[in-house]
Amino acid sequence: MSNFELGLILMVVGMATVYAILLLVIGLGKGLILLINKYAPEEIIAKNVQRATAVTAGNKTFPETAAVAIVSSVSILTGGQGKVTKIEKM
Repeated sequence: MSNFELGLILMVVGMATVYAILLLVIGLGKGLILLINKYAPEEIIAKNVQRATAVTAGNKTFPETAAVAIVSSVSILTGGQGKVTKIEKM
């Protein structure tokens, strides 16, 4: 067996190993996502979303709408524990 053949065999074995490990990681990741979604579903705060969409008027954007959207987003992302103290245009 020449060095070239040995190199090809090592390359194929290495690439197959990496591929198998990646498939294993993907499978475990999908399984973990399904498990988490089944036993610990995400809570949805619909009250703030409805309030943010009710203020929108057509395609126009109003400062009040932007403020409500920002406050609602922060509230949803932080689970109601976050607080917006200041909004300024940059």
